[in-house]
Amino acid sequence: MDLSHKPTITGKKITLRPFTREDLPAIKKCLTDPEVIELTGSSGDFDENIVTTWYLTRNEQTERLDLAIESHASNQVIGEVVVNEYDEQLHSMNFRIMIGSEGRNKGFGKEALALLADYMFVKTPLSQLTLSVLSINHRALHIYEQAGFLPIATEKTKVNGQYTDEILMVLSRKNWLEKNK
Repeated sequence: MDLSHKPTITGKKITLRPFTREDLPAIKKCLTDPEVIELTGSSGDFDENIVTTWYLTRNEQTERLDLAIESHASNQVIGEVVVNEYDEQLHSMNFRIMIGSEGRNKGFGKEALALLADYMFVKTPLSQLTLSVLSINHRALHIYEQAGFLPIATEKTKVNGQYTDEILMVLSRKNWLEKNK
């Protein structure tokens, strides 16, 4: 699927838009946020040059869509939303979102998911979005279920030396469009 066009999608509280160099400090802050690290199972360690190169090349990618989440209230980037890993056979892509400390508990994640899902299901031929979420991420699970994602499998995964469930979920185009007429 060709995702070379990087849209700007404006909602009530946030705008999803292509990354700029000015977004790097805010994204790096999100990546080192203790809650982000815990709920994504990441290490929190990163090489500054690799992260800089990664985000500055997101707009050149044609097979994925990486967008900054900017709060209207603060005009600051508070996270990112991504669709990647296109499965041609299923017309499916993986969805993920990251919200830093300044953006939590304000409805930004819910709105970002809705804006991107609507874009993908209305503007592209995508059939479904998939994701995986740790069972300890109660806030994300609640938002995904509200949006219409359904659990399809559970796997054990190790996070911080302890096992937890990783829940695989799917949202179909049909389910999304019926819910959001």
